Amino acid sequence: MKHLVAPSLLSADFANLQRDIEMVNNSLADWFHLDIMDGVFVPNLSFGLPVVKAIKRHSAKPLDVHLMIVEPQRYIAQFKDAGAAILSVQIEACTHLHRTINEIRDAGMRPGVVLNPHTPVLSLQDIISEVGLVLIMSVNPGFGGQEFIENTYEKISRLKELILQKNSQALIEVDGGVGLKNAQKLVDAGVDVLVAGSAIFGESNPVQAIADLKNLA
Repeated sequence: MKHLVAPSLLSADFANLQRDIEMVNNSLADWFHLDIMDGVFVPNLSFGLPVVKAIKRHSAKPLDVHLMIVEPQRYIAQFKDAGAAILSVQIEACTHLHRTINEIRDAGMRPGVVLNPHTPVLSLQDIISEVGLVLIMSVNPGFGGQEFIENTYEKISRLKELILQKNSQALIEVDGGVGLKNAQKLVDAGVDVLVAGSAIFGESNPVQAIADLKNLA
């Protein structure tokens, strides 16, 4: 499968959000990546359901929603109604992860699990066959524009081995410090979905930046 590119709207210009959504619509990007932060699980606030609904009205591509919130199981139906196609929850925030993953799938979304930089891949061993996507955080979650953590490559390799061992259909997604300087190495390591924010929206030609990430060897 050709790798996917998911621009992170956290780095978009929120004063011109419709313009940036239309730019992504007209690019080679595959998904929109939306980070939902509650100021509790992570030390920052981003946006919530009304903004997700507004993005959905203008989006021509699937919404890939990452919940950085406590008790994410309480909001599964609401994010489905808001337009999420992929819904990922932090493993550290889920007491009953298996139940939450199944509820996301039953709601009609691809269920994802997110691992913070310190969380080991082996924590997924008993759930990986149920998961549709694993998001590896290559920075500490909560803020955009952070420096990429180099240990991520080794973590991706361990995750790829686990997916193959368990015959899982899970995609591997990476978010944090992703750009042209490391995108090829990430894809070579086994990444299926590249999430990029400032490496796209911080460029003078974001459509070209997306194309460059998409058209790796």
